[in-house]
Amino acid sequence: MSRGRVRGVRGPRTLREVRAVREVRAVREVRAVRTLMTTAVAALSLTVSGCVVVRGDLEVVPTATQGEAARALEDFTVAYNKADKAYDQSQDASRVTGALADIDGGKLRSGAKLNPGGNPNHVPLKLTDVTYTIPEKAAWPRWFVADAAANKGNKTDRWLFVFTRDGLTDLWEVSFLTVVPADDMPEFQKDENGNAQVVQPDDTQLSVEPSELPDRYVTYLKNDSALFADGPYTSEERARRQENARKPGLARQYIDEALTNGDYAPVGLRTTDGGALVFFTTRTYQKQTAAQGVTIPVNDAAVRALMTGEPKQSLTLEFVNNQAVLDPAKTESDQQVRVLSQVGGLTGAKGE
Repeated sequence: MSRGRVRGVRGPRTLREVRAVREVRAVREVRAVRTLMTTAVAALSLTVSGCVVVRGDLEVVPTATQGEAARALEDFTVAYNKADKAYDQSQDASRVTGALADIDGGKLRSGAKLNPGGNPNHVPLKLTDVTYTIPEKAAWPRWFVADAAANKGNKTDRWLFVFTRDGLTDLWEVSFLTVVPADDMPEFQKDENGNAQVVQPDDTQLSVEPSELPDRYVTYLKNDSALFADGPYTSEERARRQENARKPGLARQYIDEALTNGDYAPVGLRTTDGGALVFFTTRTYQKQTAAQGVTIPVNDAAVRALMTGEPKQSLTLEFVNNQAVLDPAKTESDQQVRVLSQVGGLTGAKGE
């Protein structure tokens, strides 16, 4: 993904309520169809076409069909391209959520201010060689992963999309979008029907429970540890921050926070080695404070477009990042979490 496609603020969302249980009479009618009955507590409803649907909030079922997944990716791509071409956030607002909504929205809002007539450099995103990894799970939200080759960035990279929805009547939205080198793509554990396995937020078989990864990563950036393997988003990021903090006349402070609620919540799939590929989100504030008599330079047009106030003494930049990491099994000799990818962008700026 090009760094030009950076991105926007949207507050954490609560989960939409799942569909209500149908009338007892409808349940009794459905029970007559014995081949589709699963348990006595499953709530069933008749669709207009007469087909029977098992409630996904009660049964362990595939989160989507291959056809549904393909349509979701196509609908997202169409909306994403419209938004990028027009620099109009409303064009894909119904197809993005969570981290991607923030990241995408920041780019579109700054782009609209800089180029009110639309994106003069627009190149439609085209995806090929798509693979859909669909897990089985009960309850909402339901989600799946699509990975594809793209006509942007490195040709050998795989673009990973996490699609999610909170109920049967909701649209599929992309909550995470990361870009991973093809050689780093893990193999997912699947059952005899080709369904992937979701890792639970409190999975104790992993080096780090998925629900704890955002907080542990934030802590790592502040206080180094051996938990995360060295790389561009770990040891190298810490080194960059330390170097920036030492520049004369302009002090830089970093505040990181974990985003873990609603569509920001970490999600993961079991890999064949017993570990998991986990997606999670963090927010970073970078505050630049100038010494007396020193001017804070604001050379980035995207920063100026999103900035409120005047940076007379300080400038605070806000970024949202989504990470894809390999969380090893506790049985592995190497317990370090490896960050495969981080995609993020500027979502706000404030001068004071």
